[in-house]
Amino acid sequence: QVQLVESGGGSVQAGGSLKLSCAASSGIIGRLCMTWFRQVPGKDREGLAALVDDGTSTYYHDSVKGRFTISQDNAKRTLDLQMNSLKPEDTAMYFCAASTRAWFCRPTIPADFPFWGRGTQVTVSS
Repeated sequence: QVQLVESGGGSVQAGGSLKLSCAASSGIIGRLCMTWFRQVPGKDREGLAALVDDGTSTYYHDSVKGRFTISQDNAKRTLDLQMNSLKPEDTAMYFCAASTRAWFCRPTIPADFPFWGRGTQVTVSS
């Protein structure tokens, strides 16, 4: 089992920055694929970024490439998402998710990820 708890959401003006964190505790032996998704009401969850927790691979969706950075803090046992140059269209609920599919770590299909946090809201005003 993997328990995930997101924090760091809030309201910010366009062009601003926020850093999201996902506190992770895992009883699973082996590599994990750790990801960030977001969801706007009425739309499907959108995969943003992913990394394998042994540091061997990272991935970014084109919509956030160059603006968002995914990383892990091994000392704090957190998965972080640094979000810069935020836009109003980044407004969404942001979720941390994990799976054992480390050999193909891509946030493409939400159903591939059995472990989810409850989310943290990000609101970007123009």
